[in-house]
Amino acid sequence: MSQTPAARLRAAIERGPVALPGAFNALAGRAIADAGFEGCYVSGAAMSVSAGVPDVGLLTLTEFAVEIRRIADASGLPVIADADTGFGEYEQALRTVVEYERAGAAGLHVEDQVFPKRCGHLDGKDLVPMEEMALKVEAMVSAKRDPSFLVIARTDARGVSGMDDAIARANAYRAAGADAIFPEGLQSEGEFAAFAKGSPGLLLANMTEFGKTPFIPLRRFGELGYRMVIFPVSLLRLAMGEVVRSLAVLKREGSVESLVDRMQTRTQLYATLGYEPGRPWRIRRS
Repeated sequence: MSQTPAARLRAAIERGPVALPGAFNALAGRAIADAGFEGCYVSGAAMSVSAGVPDVGLLTLTEFAVEIRRIADASGLPVIADADTGFGEYEQALRTVVEYERAGAAGLHVEDQVFPKRCGHLDGKDLVPMEEMALKVEAMVSAKRDPSFLVIARTDARGVSGMDDAIARANAYRAAGADAIFPEGLQSEGEFAAFAKGSPGLLLANMTEFGKTPFIPLRRFGELGYRMVIFPVSLLRLAMGEVVRSLAVLKREGSVESLVDRMQTRTQLYATLGYEPGRPWRIRRS
């Protein structure tokens, strides 16, 4: 490939708003690529719950980096990855950028919550001082090797201290060098529009379910000024919903025969893997 993953993502963003479905494992990443998406997202929430723990910052930088590498390699796509609060203060945040780049990510986002963090669509969050977060962003930007790598600053201020503070923080993080801003927990199209007006520049939106944000299509996000839209836990929620329903059938009937027509077949699975029995398997290249 002549371009880095980050450069490829930036080129896609130039063409229009990019949907980034959440890959909760490497196989899901392959499916996202096969569906024709130009990038994918690695959610800290999805990674945490897949490990059987809540999204409160329990997993380590090493665990995140290993999963990012698997998803980036398997999908061949540019990956934006959740970095929570940077796994610590300035020194750890610097290392996070280095490790995510080594893992093949195209970018990351780091948030201004106090550790231990909470899901962005829950109440009861606390924020670090604006100046402290701006210094962390500045440090992380300085650690980039690939100038195209995206350091995205997320602010959770909307649900804590209000929109005015969220916009002020966004602009402080831009001044510190953030490549893009991720305003978390906005509650209407009007708020997304107001935020884009108050902090012009590259923006990322979170289209999660069961949260504070109403359903907004990708096209509309583009009209509101957002060039990246993550769908962080959608595929995991769909998959786990089917897992729970299927387990109930197995428990009740003692067989999954009635569910076979809802399963991915062996042939379909091998196609997603790019595997033909009896022939050498090769890594995906984009």
